[in-house]
Amino acid sequence: MEIGIIGAGAASAAASYVLDGAVPEATITVLEKSGGVCGRAATRRNGGRYYDYGANYLKDDDQRVVDLVTETLDTTGMASIDEPVYVFDKTGTVSEGRDEQEQKWTYREGLTQIAKRLFDRTDATVERRTRVETIERTGDSWQLHDTDGQSWGPFDVLLCNPPAPQTAELLANAEWDAEIRERLVEAVEAVPYRSVWTAVLGYEFELDRPYYAVVNTDKEHDVGWVSREECKPGHVPDGESLLIVQANHEWSVEHYDEPPAENVAELADQTAHILGDDRLAAPAWTDHQGWRYALPEGEVASGPLDSAAEYGLYCVGDWIPGEGRLHAALRNGLDTGERIVYAL
Repeated sequence: MEIGIIGAGAASAAASYVLDGAVPEATITVLEKSGGVCGRAATRRNGGRYYDYGANYLKDDDQRVVDLVTETLDTTGMASIDEPVYVFDKTGTVSEGRDEQEQKWTYREGLTQIAKRLFDRTDATVERRTRVETIERTGDSWQLHDTDGQSWGPFDVLLCNPPAPQTAELLANAEWDAEIRERLVEAVEAVPYRSVWTAVLGYEFELDRPYYAVVNTDKEHDVGWVSREECKPGHVPDGESLLIVQANHEWSVEHYDEPPAENVAELADQTAHILGDDRLAAPAWTDHQGWRYALPEGEVASGPLDSAAEYGLYCVGDWIPGEGRLHAALRNGLDTGERIVYAL
């Protein structure tokens, strides 16, 4: 049994974990275009600093996922975020807001540890920096071709984990049943997404605030979220501050292709205003990332997915349930893995 997976995101890591345990004779090959794993639950390292510059944390909204990370996986280095999340309005005025009882988790070495630990529990082979260009159906199996001209497969089962627009682009050019392909592509293309442009701002001083993050609840500010990585144990050395600033969808789309230095400078100015500290307009160092397909805002129609599954083709990710959250991606991966096991 040969299983191919496009993308090493959280959902595919969870599906691999289920498949490896239930179908030990299966060979699992994961093709990942980047150099990392866990998709938008991404972590970078800068010197002795770690920062989650995509998804901010894992929350306890799904008991099965909670059991997975707290009981099944190694909990070494797992850390909780204890400070609350405040809110701010279109004027940038911050106030106490969400009285959250939810648990917020990360790892001392960042959220990407979730996928790393899941893949480490399997015999799956993860081929990094391998970008799939085309999908081909040959007989009863799937074959993949990457941008370097290498072919992979044949696979009895194929999972697609990229965001819906990228999955639709791959499927649109796939060589297989035209009617089912077109229905599937139409359904996947219909999933709406929010873009997020992220600035990472580092400072050589400590920022004293009673909250971990502030979120814009009226959706009328250019900035949607500002969080303090120093609230995550092990992420930031003492005496420093590190802010993750995420612009809202409209600003991100408008500025997506603008010079990154200009975007970072503008977001730093706005952050200084929101947090009430002029020093924040001049960070000691910066980083950035544009997430064109950051957050799905609607689920995909199930009928075309079910038809594709009859051919051994499955889609996984947070866009399947339409909830742009890490726990949703993990849960979908677990559920899809079990669905494949049942079909096999």
